[in-house]
Parts: sequence; C-alpha cells; structure tokens
Amino acid sequence: MLIKKMKWAFPVLFVLLMFSSCSEDADLNLTSDESDVELASNFSARGGGQNGGQGGGNTTQMNNKILTDWNDLFLKLDRYAYGMRPNATARAIAYINLAGYETAVPMMRDFKSNSQNLEGLDIERREVPRNFNLELALNACYADVLDHFMMNVSNNVKDEIEELELVKEEELSRGVQQRVIRDSREWGAYVAQTIIAYSQTDLAAEEQILEPQPISYVPPTGDGFWTFSAEPERALFPYWGTVRTFVISPEETTSVPPIAYNTNPNSNYFAQMQEVNDVNNAAKEEQNDDLWIAEFWSDDVEGLMMSPPGRQVSIANQLVKQKKVNLQESLVLFLKLGFSLNDAAVSTWADKYEHMVMRPNIFIHEFIDDGFQTNLYRLIYWANPSFPGYPSGHSCFASAASGVFQDAFGNNTSFTDRSHEDRTEFLGKPRSYNTLSDMAKEDAYSRIPLGVHVRMDCDEGYRLGYEISDAVNKLKLSRDPS
Repeated sequence: MLIKKMKWAFPVLFVLLMFSSCSEDADLNLTSDESDVELASNFSARGGGQNGGQGGGNTTQMNNKILTDWNDLFLKLDRYAYGMRPNATARAIAYINLAGYETAVPMMRDFKSNSQNLEGLDIERREVPRNFNLELALNACYADVLDHFMMNVSNNVKDEIEELELVKEEELSRGVQQRVIRDSREWGAYVAQTIIAYSQTDLAAEEQILEPQPISYVPPTGDGFWTFSAEPERALFPYWGTVRTFVISPEETTSVPPIAYNTNPNSNYFAQMQEVNDVNNAAKEEQNDDLWIAEFWSDDVEGLMMSPPGRQVSIANQLVKQKKVNLQESLVLFLKLGFSLNDAAVSTWADKYEHMVMRPNIFIHEFIDDGFQTNLYRLIYWANPSFPGYPSGHSCFASAASGVFQDAFGNNTSFTDRSHEDRTEFLGKPRSYNTLSDMAKEDAYSRIPLGVHVRMDCDEGYRLGYEISDAVNKLKLSRDPS
C-alpha cells in the first residue's frame, strides 16, 4: 500500500516542483531560445484591447503607430541635431531601434534578443515584468534613447520628447491598471538605459562624437588628395572606421580602389571631373530635372533638412505606413535598417580616409573652370561636405537602406517619397518610383548634379551599400524552430 501511495505521490511532487520552477523563471536570467519562447507565449496570451490592453497582446496583431509617431519626432530632432551628421546620426538610429526591438522581443515568440549576437550586451530577462503593456514600455524607452542619442538639439525642440511621451502615456494608460503602467514604464526605461550603457562601451565612437572635427588630425598630402581650405571643411570623423559595427566590419567588406589621379584631358579621371562640371552647370542654368534631383536628395544642411541616414528613416516610416505593416515586422525592419546604416557609415569612412580622394570642385577650379560653383553652395556657406569623396557616403546609405527595404517589401514596390513635401526653401516636391532600386540609384547619383561627387565615388558607395545590406539581411534574428 505504501508503494502504491508513493507511485501516486511522485508525479504530484514532480508537477509541484515544475510549477515552482516555472514561477521562479521571472527571477532568472533567461537567455536561451527556450526561455524566450516561454516568455513570448505567456505575454501574447495575456491582455486585451487592439494593441495590448493590460498585458501587451500579440505583436503581429498590433499596429505600428507608437513606432511611427516616435520616428516622426526623431526626424524633426535629426534636422536640428548639429555636429552629428552623417556618422553619429547613423549610429544613433542603430541604437535607438535596437532598444525598441529589445523592449518588444519578450512578446515576439518567433524572434530572439540580440544579447545572443552582440558581445557585451546583457539584458537581464529577470527584469521583464510578468504583465506589461508593450506600447507604454516602448513609449518610455523611445523617450529615453532619443533624449540621449540626439545631441546638440536646442531645448525648445528637445522639449518635444517629454511632450510626446506624456501625450502618448495618457492616451495608452486609459483602462490600464496602475501597476501595469508602472511596470511597463520601468521595463522600457530599463532597456533604454541598458542599451545606452552598451553604446558607451564603444569608446572610439564616444570620443569622436565629442570632437567630430579634431584639430589634431592633419590629412596626408599627395597628388589628388583631399584636404580642406577653411575651418568648416576640417576633416569630419576621420577615425570613424574604428567604431563598433553590428553585423559587418570594414575588415570584412570588400573595397574597390579608385581611378588613379590624372590631369590628362584624355584620361578617365579627367572625364569624370568634366562630367561633374557639365552636369552641375547645366542643372543650374536650365533649372532642369537634375537640379530637382540634386536638391531633393541633398540632406546636407543642418537646420534645413534631415540628415542622409535620417532620410532613410523617413522613407522606411512612409513604407510601413503605406503597407500597414504590423508592429513586430516594423520593429524588425527598423532594427535591420539601423544596423545597415551604422555599418555603412563605418566602412565608408574607413575607405574615405584610406583613399583620400579630392572633391571635384578643387580639380575643376585648377584644370577646367576656376569659376565653378557646386549646386550645394546655394544652400550652405562652403562648397563641400567635410571629408574625402571616395566612396560616396550618400550612395552607400541609399543602397544599404534599399537592400533592407527590398528584402522586406520586394523591389517592385511603387513608392512616392514625401519627405520634403511642402518645403519651399529648396526643391523638395515629392518624387515617385516604380521600384525601390530605382529610388536608391537616383539618390546615389544625385551627388553628381549637386557637384560634390564624381561618378566613381557614387559607383563604389552604391556597390558597398548593397554588400552591407546583404550581410544584414542574413542576420539570424529568428529563434530555432526546434
């Protein structure tokens, strides 16, 4: 009889032990795929309301408004963030969207944390509340990371971060228990501060952000080498090639050498300089489509336009709204976009300061037309962006983003870019495209009629960007189906 009782008691004891163990999981550092799946299953089973109610809901059934609203504010901050573009901005986009993804990943049963991909990133799963509202958590997270990463913004503009946070919290808190509101805010803030702390371990970036144009940097000299002639043109981020990457480093990307410097009018190098002179001048004199393209894609001028990496955020924001992409897919898209833009900036700048190719107006002044003036000069009080020309960063950002967009939506996506709609200070009228690659190619080669890049700069930047996006698109974010 005792034996029979023991046989009956053992499974009950086992079940009790298992229940106790599962209850304690919230206090453990859950890093395995299995633990993440359990977290996601628990959260997606809870809550009500369209976008999560008390418990947060299913991210595949939630709309992306919390993300796109914060991105709209990011784009305004980006316009007025001085001394960041383009490198520090690309980096900010990566960390901001890493934070958003990591805030949501406990509810995303098919995806895993980047803690398993990025050495040094440690997000304690024991910190995940057992019941939280994802939108409230994201609201708190985005407020903190935008406040940290978007620097040198005037107070009256930066105050809009707190204003949006309060408006969204009031809207999202209706009908939600106070305990859930508190836990949601705390989870979002915890992830934000963890991502900020992780970013600060990249000392190469942290130091350069404080001094983006170091006086100590003296560019090497040589025939055809880039240099600066005025303080605003002093080398910008000359050591950025040492900054942390997320997927692919400069050592892992390939690099095509530039055409050799040559002053012979019959040389290929001279022909490329001549093309810039002719196309730039025709655009200016004829006020033609090339001038519209040049100004539409410029994004060079702080206080007037968003940055070149920020422009890709604007495009992505329009795409996810147009396609009505759910919150989960939007978070994944922006994570990949951020990684791709960050790694594009690092590899491009490593190559720029290795090859040291001059800007075309310097060559044109000496050998073609000493009265040449870029079409950028109308918008800014010096002739060129403050770094070497080859490869073009603009072109690299265009294809690095486009590769991510094409992977998500397919290339044959009709799209009208309204990033500068209603602007009158420059030619910002919306432009339409039948494919995403057509749009990226126009963006990449817009630098020729603007007068700031030769064709080989754009060719190499455009090639390199797709190499980077290919690597990002192969990044394993999904959990092992087993």
